Amino acid sequence: MNMMVTRRALLGGLALGGGAALLPQAAWAWKADSTALYPATSAFIRGFVDRRELAGTLAAIGKGQAEASFFGAGVQSLSDGVPVGPDTLWRLYSMTKPVTGIAAMLLIEDGRMKLDQPIADFLPAFANMKVQNTPDGSITDVRPAKGPITVRQLLTHTAGLGYNIIQKGPIKKAYDDAGIVGGRASRLPIPGLAPVTPAPSLAAMADRLAALPLVYEPGTKWSYSISLDLLGRVIEVASGQSFDAFLKARLFDPLGMASTGFSVAAKDVARFTSNYAAFGGALIPFDPATSSIYLDQPPYPFGGGGLVSSARDYDRFLAMLLGEGETNGVRVMKTETARLAMSNLIDHSVDRKGSFIDGQGFGAGGRVSLPTSPGGEGIFGWAGAAGTIGFVHRGLGYRVGGYTQIMPPETVSFQGKFGETVFQDVMR
Repeated sequence: MNMMVTRRALLGGLALGGGAALLPQAAWAWKADSTALYPATSAFIRGFVDRRELAGTLAAIGKGQAEASFFGAGVQSLSDGVPVGPDTLWRLYSMTKPVTGIAAMLLIEDGRMKLDQPIADFLPAFANMKVQNTPDGSITDVRPAKGPITVRQLLTHTAGLGYNIIQKGPIKKAYDDAGIVGGRASRLPIPGLAPVTPAPSLAAMADRLAALPLVYEPGTKWSYSISLDLLGRVIEVASGQSFDAFLKARLFDPLGMASTGFSVAAKDVARFTSNYAAFGGALIPFDPATSSIYLDQPPYPFGGGGLVSSARDYDRFLAMLLGEGETNGVRVMKTETARLAMSNLIDHSVDRKGSFIDGQGFGAGGRVSLPTSPGGEGIFGWAGAAGTIGFVHRGLGYRVGGYTQIMPPETVSFQGKFGETVFQDVMR
């Protein structure tokens, strides 16, 4: 099976061709009025299934704190024909990052760490970092970093760290050799991606990362990185709990997100999706639900790309953000903390040219729109490597989620065009 999944396939970017002979074309609406409320979005997500480009698609749109509308088309897996629904489980990949970012903000609210505190206060191995003289060049031609890595920089991808799905040359090899990875894709070997054995724990990953040089000076450049995964380790030390236990106690349990975690239990496989890629005009499952790598516990909880969740669960997280820390009578963070988390936390001096956030801002693990951004001010969220996307638009008062499973996501326009299609409906 000559499937190619590029590095870009694993990014939380903004956005397969071919067909599968038996793709179902039926669509459904969990609320009877969803198609009338969101006609452009309904037609948009259904079209990918009708054209046999995706196995299943789903949209979740909520206004204010009102119950969300869930509507979708197609199936969880071509092999079982089970329709997608609000409780279908999806690989979120980088939609995990805002969850990790909000977890860190809870500790800032608790006074256990500060936004501009050096992470060396929690992880002493990061006290005297070196920086590559040539980004992605030699890992021995280095200089001392001019300043410390801070919590803010981990939240905003400005710490100067690399990513094995971004970097090239010796630093990428060093990351791979050290098992410094941000997620899982399949049990199968995937051409284009080097086989990597992840570090055995968050603590080990952090220690190995500290021994390698930074790619850029801290605080100078926006560079998509392993920083949210490292932040998971900072959260462990600052909270005194394992990272996954902290998420469960402070976010998932209070919000009723019982279907969200870093693996899929045997009892939930029947509602888990398969992940697909395009090959020879067909959809090929390279991570089938019934034998998925997500059925195993991960070596460590990937704060940058490890969560599996349902649209219903993630909508609860988005509703909390839109409610500035509160939803359904449950407050998980102060209003001022939520506002800070969704604000632009990077300075104008940070180089963003040519990046995913060129001309935009970044908050606690998610992109922040500016007054000059498409869609206007007030958007906070991020997207995932298997085609998902989730955000709130605080200006318009909406929370939005789009779900499918395809890698790389940018080979169809589902992820890239989903947001603007929703705006067509809510602005009409």
